[in-house]
Formats: sequence, C-alpha cells, structure tokens
Amino acid sequence: MKSDPVTDRSFMRVALSLAGRGLGRVWPNPAVGCLLVEGDGCESGGVVGRGWTQPGGRPHAETEALRRAGNAARGTTAYVTLEPCNHQGQTPPCSEALIKAGVTRVVAALRDPDPRTAGQGLETLSRAGIDVTEGVCEADAAELNAGFLLRVTKGRPLFTIKTATSLDGRIATHGGDSQWVTGDRARALGHQLRANHDAILVGIGTALTDNPSLTCRLPGLQGRSPLPVVLDSALRLPLDSLLVRRAKGEKVWVVCTERAAGDRKKALCDKGVEVIQVASAKDGRPDLRIMAKALGERGLTRVLVEGGGTVAGAFVADGLADRLAWFRAPRLIGGDGTPAFGTLGVDKLARTPYFQPSGRRQAEPDWMETYRTK
Repeated sequence: MKSDPVTDRSFMRVALSLAGRGLGRVWPNPAVGCLLVEGDGCESGGVVGRGWTQPGGRPHAETEALRRAGNAARGTTAYVTLEPCNHQGQTPPCSEALIKAGVTRVVAALRDPDPRTAGQGLETLSRAGIDVTEGVCEADAAELNAGFLLRVTKGRPLFTIKTATSLDGRIATHGGDSQWVTGDRARALGHQLRANHDAILVGIGTALTDNPSLTCRLPGLQGRSPLPVVLDSALRLPLDSLLVRRAKGEKVWVVCTERAAGDRKKALCDKGVEVIQVASAKDGRPDLRIMAKALGERGLTRVLVEGGGTVAGAFVADGLADRLAWFRAPRLIGGDGTPAFGTLGVDKLARTPYFQPSGRRQAEPDWMETYRTK
C-alpha cells in the first residue's frame, strides 16, 4: 500500500500530542495516543477517531479511538504511538480490536519492549493482512514514554530532578530564605511538571522544613496531583503533617530504612500511609538504587524529585538523575547560599556527571532549562 512519509509524520505528531494527555495518570501503563484517519495515509480523508490511554491505564488508546469512530473505523489508517498490545488483560488485545474493526493500515511509532507484546502485536496485524509501517517519529515516542521504557527494561522509573535557583546555582540565602527564588510563571511551569508525573519525591528535610502538600495547584489541574513519596530513614514525618493528612483519601508513600522504629511505622500505617522499607546506604539514608527498584515494582514510571540539595546530589551521584528541569532566576545569591546540589565527591572534570541540553524556554523574568543524560 502506498504511503506518504510526510503525511505519516504529520498524523503521528498529532497522536503523540494525544498520548501526552495521559502522562502522570496512567501508570503502570504507557501513555499512548491513537488517531484513526480515512484512507491509506497518502490519499487520506478526515480524522474519524481520536483516543489516548485513560486514567488508570484503561481503556487503551486504540480501544478509545475505535469506540469514538464506531463503524467509520473500517478502512482507516491507525496512527499509534506504541505498538498495539497483544495480550489478554482486563480487556482483549488492541491488535485484535484493530483487526475486528476493519482497520486496513497501522502506523506505529515504537515497538513495545514488554515481553507480552515485543513485536507480536505488529506480527499479528501483518498476519491478518493489515499493512504495517513502524518507526515513524520513533525518537519522539521513545522520549515521551521514557519512564515506561525504563521500568520495563531496567525495573525502575525515570527520575527528573527539578530545581529553582539563582544564576549562581543557589536555592536559598545563607539564612535559609528561599521563597521565592523564581517568579509566578516559573512556578506555574513547575506545577505543570507535577501534573505529568506519576509521583513527586522529597527528602525528610524538605518535609519537616516546609510541611508541603506537594499538590498541583494550577486551575483545572488540581485532580492531577502526583503521588507523594518521602525519603525518611527514621520515620520522622509528623503525624499531623499535610502529607499524612492526604493519606486519608490518597496514596502517600514513605521510604524508610531498618533504623525506623516499629511504633512509628505502625502509627503512619494507621493513618493510611504506605511505608516502604529498604536497605540503607553507607550514609545511613535509604539506598536510592534499591528504592528505585521498589518504586518500579509498584508501577511508577515517572518521578519528579523536588528535594533539596542533599537529595538532588544523591540522585546525581548514584546515576539516577535521568532528566533535569532547571528554573533559573536572574539574581545572584552568592557563595554563602545553599547550593542546588550537595556533595558529589568528584575530583576530576572528566568524571563530572554530564547532561545534554534538551530545551530552553522563557518564563519571564526567569528561564526554564531542560537536560537529559547523554
């Protein structure tokens, strides 16, 4: 079947935009978008169905797009940002749903590494006589679902370190004044980040100092607050803190070590908090690599780290800082201020952690810069 690569990329970008709507709301599933277009992708007509993975991971994007299209799905091209699933779960496989609906062509951006699918979805479609094209906007699709891919391949979520600093990399003055280093627009972008992450993680120092709620406070997005996770070796989180109060109706996780007293664990659990105990690192704090695996086992794919310099530095030192979201204000605090990253123990420039710049946008008067591991 003939196709037009330019048209395919154009429609796939729309499908990727749809997929982004699910970020932070669909874990442990991937955020997928599906677009159903009349024709073969070259001499195409209009869009007859749009779908994206729904909150909680069901229905899948393909099922949602097919439901919206109804009988109009027959003879269409389906643009899907991830290979259609091929296993029976809570719902039938999406590969079978596309076949049953009479879709004649499927364009997939990325293969699903989940061993239950892993190429089998596309193979099933091909065996049914459906024309299959793959690899369209593959890099964009891989970036959008980088957290899901990490969880499937390495058993842990993707971690984004978010920090707001002065030009010289300070998050507070020597007296501890930190509210606010950046302005309203930068803080709004920070809350958008919260909305598209599964969880938000802070250390016990931040929890004790700020008593944060860690919610998304943008109008219309209050229902997209991420799951709070607190690193708290000895379970010092106050029972009357805002985070513990959230546990009455929402998930709240606290990660501790063997140092934690049993009565403190029971008290938090009685309040609805889930306590996750992991082995301690040499410094007595939770071993971050073990913690990362524990979060992956519980289904998290994207975690926003908003802790202070100690927590941020620990993630970098342990090789767990996959992305940086750096908000920078046009002010100077000076060398006696609190640095954004704690001690890394690096003695040679050649051994310093290196990040690839991936984006920059203005949040007047501040800037938001993004970086990713190379």
